[in-house]
Amino acid sequence: MRSPSAAEPGSTGGASLRQVTPDARLRRLELTITRRLDGLLRGQYAGLLPGAGSEPAGSREYRPGEDEVRRMDWAVTARTTVPHVRETVADRELSVWILADASPSMDFGTVELEKRELAAGAVAAIGFLTAGAGNRLGADILGADGIRRLPARTGRTHLLGLLRILLTGPRGAAGTHRPGLEGALVNLRRAVRRSGLVVVVSDFLDGADGERPAWEPELRRLSVRHQVIAIEVTDPRELELPNVGLLTVVDPETGERREVPTASRRLRERFAAAATEQRRVIRDAVRRSGATHITLRTDRDWVADIVRHVYAQRRLAMAAPARRGGVR
Repeated sequence: MRSPSAAEPGSTGGASLRQVTPDARLRRLELTITRRLDGLLRGQYAGLLPGAGSEPAGSREYRPGEDEVRRMDWAVTARTTVPHVRETVADRELSVWILADASPSMDFGTVELEKRELAAGAVAAIGFLTAGAGNRLGADILGADGIRRLPARTGRTHLLGLLRILLTGPRGAAGTHRPGLEGALVNLRRAVRRSGLVVVVSDFLDGADGERPAWEPELRRLSVRHQVIAIEVTDPRELELPNVGLLTVVDPETGERREVPTASRRLRERFAAAATEQRRVIRDAVRRSGATHITLRTDRDWVADIVRHVYAQRRLAMAAPARRGGVR
């Protein structure tokens, strides 16, 4: 099941980001995010990447009941005949790669935002949260004309350029051939060698009609080497149909049109049940892949949803050493 699209896809009754100039949209996005996130991380990314770190920092003697056995440094232990564990520190430079879905199914929205605009907001939030000295941000944009790669660079100008491409990129003609999410994940995995943070922003509808989505194996392979966050964007009309009589809908991926008698209660119930099952399939696939799952909706406070995730990750990072220190 793909996103239904009315005769005028993405039309809303109120003001929308796409009704103003691109530069005004970027300023509004930046102000919204920086005001809400001000003081949250102060440019540090520990809230997004919990844990002790990954860079080697020597060894020290093993402390029974405090250190994890899997961190044993067997080479040093063999040389000294005294148990030692490896010490690590957090990377001082973070490489962030974003795969942003800008396919036709993202050009849909029935509230104040289209899913594409919500995706741009999520990318902006990740960009501002991970901004810091030496941190680099790169992106693959899955759009109407294929995959566009932006090399990893630092700085606000680079981030704003990425957001401008997302907001103003060409809309795909229905039925045109383009790489799917699975292919985009393959390209990203082969291109990104250094371990870091990978953020996939999509509705994940591509290939999600079966019990095992086609993109799941590739997301799992990415999670083996990188910290992966899967940000799923949805619209309320993808979850349930309103009772508005005869509704013309268009599949944004194939261009197929269909008249839907939304006055039928049974049809609305079947649609809601199918949508719920589809979202369950997506949720379970992301969980099996080992990625962190964040769901954003066009009718909810998406900045608050991201903030809640960041706070949850910070609590995990703070609780981990406390738990280790409390065991004697």
